[in-house]
Amino acid sequence: MANNEESRGLKSLLDWFANRRKSGSTTPERQEREIADGLWHKCSKCGVLSYTKDLAANQMVCTECGYHNRVDSDERIRQLIDANTWKPLDEHLRPTDPLQFRDRKPYIDRLREMQQKTGLNDAVVTGLGEIDGLPVAMGVMDFRFIGASMGSVVGEKLTRLIEQATLLRCAVVIICTSGGARMQEGMLSLMQMAKVSGALQRHRDERLLYIPVLTNPTTGGVTASFAMLGDIILAEPKATIGFAGRRVIEQTLREKLPEDFQTAEDLLKHGFIDEIVPRTQLKKTLAQLIALHQPSSTIATYVNSQSATTHNSHNVVLWDTRSLSSTAAD
Repeated sequence: MANNEESRGLKSLLDWFANRRKSGSTTPERQEREIADGLWHKCSKCGVLSYTKDLAANQMVCTECGYHNRVDSDERIRQLIDANTWKPLDEHLRPTDPLQFRDRKPYIDRLREMQQKTGLNDAVVTGLGEIDGLPVAMGVMDFRFIGASMGSVVGEKLTRLIEQATLLRCAVVIICTSGGARMQEGMLSLMQMAKVSGALQRHRDERLLYIPVLTNPTTGGVTASFAMLGDIILAEPKATIGFAGRRVIEQTLREKLPEDFQTAEDLLKHGFIDEIVPRTQLKKTLAQLIALHQPSSTIATYVNSQSATTHNSHNVVLWDTRSLSSTAAD
């Protein structure tokens, strides 16, 4: 009698564990709740759990597979710009709704919603700062704001940034990410392609350096304009870079495209970009490239400062010898 009761109790206990395991495995949201908020991060590429602080220390790059998680504009500035040197420009510029556009919701409501959610006025942050003590004008696009689509404010802020850099005779770096031109502004958004490109040409005429950094994803009108007009074009590993979407191209050509189509690696192979740089090496690489395009006295100062840091001048390598695909300004 006692054995029967024990067996029934054991059976019911096993059933309870089985039901609990079954119910937990079918609800991903429940699994997510079991992970302490903000303590761990699950890589969307390899699925490995990483301690959030360790991931942040590695600039949001997965230590297991090297996947580059998306970062916002504030974090990108912290990663690249020297502390206490960032001076934002044109923070007051805000988009309007000149076409009174409406899709699922009015465009003006969408703008207001994004501004409240992100704390940004639009999809790009611009400013002046220093990278390893070298002056730079930088624009950082933020994908959280309507997919970093390029509207009138994005074009205006980038144009003003480039014109300011031309006056100050300093290099321009733009961290690019975008879904393309902002359809809610129609032709006004398309005009920004020409406006920013014209400012870059005037910057180039002054024999000044421009480096776009292509991150995941960089598509549409941004790729068709300033993202591909750099003297030296860099990209993050595995970044999606292209104009039209993969599905649209396949339907148009009626062909299956290669798996690596529109990736940074494919573009490097075909000469569209000059180098793929991991995020953890980006600041160092930008500093080296900017230093190489400074007057000789500035280059000497930079080398000496790096030598003082490493205590060995032979460890200072400004740039590996290699052939670059694009033509830098003479």
